[in-house]
Amino acid sequence: MILEITGIDTYHGLGHILRGLSLVVAEGEVVALLGRNGAGKTTTLRSISGLTPPRRGTITYKGASITGFPAHRISRLGIALVPETRGIFSYLTARENLEIARRPGTRWPMETMLERFPKLREVLDRKGRFLSGGEQQMLAIARALMSRPRLLLLDEPSLGLAPLMVERIFATIAALKAQGLTILLVEQNVHQALGVADRAYVVETGRVTLEGEADVLRQDPKVEQSYLGVGGVAL
Repeated sequence: MILEITGIDTYHGLGHILRGLSLVVAEGEVVALLGRNGAGKTTTLRSISGLTPPRRGTITYKGASITGFPAHRISRLGIALVPETRGIFSYLTARENLEIARRPGTRWPMETMLERFPKLREVLDRKGRFLSGGEQQMLAIARALMSRPRLLLLDEPSLGLAPLMVERIFATIAALKAQGLTILLVEQNVHQALGVADRAYVVETGRVTLEGEADVLRQDPKVEQSYLGVGGVAL
């Protein structure tokens, strides 16, 4: 397993968010993390990336514990987070946002990213604060890939985007999967997430309450109604 989380408890201030959460991700897998708003999905990604370290439990990456490591050290080990807020440097241009993330030997250099997201080529000299939501999301994903990740953490990549852009983002996820990149995906669009994932975990109140193959979960309407809300979109 490239990632193994065992019994972590993570807090925001006095709030106990994750309660003994455990999951595993094998190398080359796309694993979806699903659940209602406030269930603990984003906190799980923040725990892995070192932004909100767990108080108890262990996080193992490529066979070694990274529990409690600072975020910059975890990033250098090959874990890249694309946050829900996208994390674009608003006063830097798109080009500068990409250049500061570039690491030698990446499979996804700038030219490859511009081929994947041709719209970015048009806005390279535009500052981050002037980019549309879709452009910011493309930039955030491209920037993460240029950092040479072995594990990509994606937090709500379709949030607030137009349907055409959502399709483009998920086509990118599918292409990265085909290239063997390991991805842990938090996503509100359950149908899209289960369409691209190999397996999925459902989280409720900081605990994993259901897990299984994505194809099985996608075909079971009771799963969507019971765990994810009306219409199969996490509420």
